[in-house]
Amino acid sequence: MLHVFLQRELRKAFYAPEAQGYSASKFHVLYSERVMTEETPDFVTQANKFGAHYLPGLLGLHFTGAGEGWIEAEVEVRKALMAPNGFLHAGTVVTLADTCCGYGCVRALPEGSNGFTTVELKSNFLGTAREGLVTCRAEAVHLGRMTQLWDATVKNGETGKIMAHFRCTQMVLWPK
Repeated sequence: MLHVFLQRELRKAFYAPEAQGYSASKFHVLYSERVMTEETPDFVTQANKFGAHYLPGLLGLHFTGAGEGWIEAEVEVRKALMAPNGFLHAGTVVTLADTCCGYGCVRALPEGSNGFTTVELKSNFLGTAREGLVTCRAEAVHLGRMTQLWDATVKNGETGKIMAHFRCTQMVLWPK
C-alpha cells in the first residue's frame, strides 16, 4: 500500500509542475525538460530540491554529480537506515541505486515522451556498511525509444569497496 501511495505522490509531482512551484509556460510538458535537463542552471541542485519532500529526501540521499548518461549520489549511514541486525538495510541500498537510475532515466527521456515506469530491477549485494558514506554511480547502458537500461554501482565511501551492483529497465511512456 505504501508503494502505491509513493507512486501516486511521485506521479503528481512529475506531472503537476505548478504544485512544485514551476511555471508550466516556462518549461516543456515533460518532467525531464521541466526540472532535469541542461536548461536548468544546475542539475544537481534541481535534483536535490525536487526529491527533498519525497523518499530520496526522507532517506537523506544527496546528488553529487551528473553528466551525459551518468549520475552520482550519496547517503550518510545513520541509525534510521539500519536493519535491526546492525547493518545498513538493503532497502536503503536499493533506494539509492534506483533513485540514481530513475533520475538518470528522466534526464535522458526521448523528446515527446511523457515519463517512464520501471519494469524490472535486480540487485546483487556484495557487502554492507555500518557507518560512513555510501556512494552510487548509475550509468546508461541503453537509451532507446521504448526502453532504457541503467546499471548502478554502490560503494562504501570510506573503503571504496563495492557493496552492490544494480540493474534496472525502464519502459518509456508515450502520450496516447
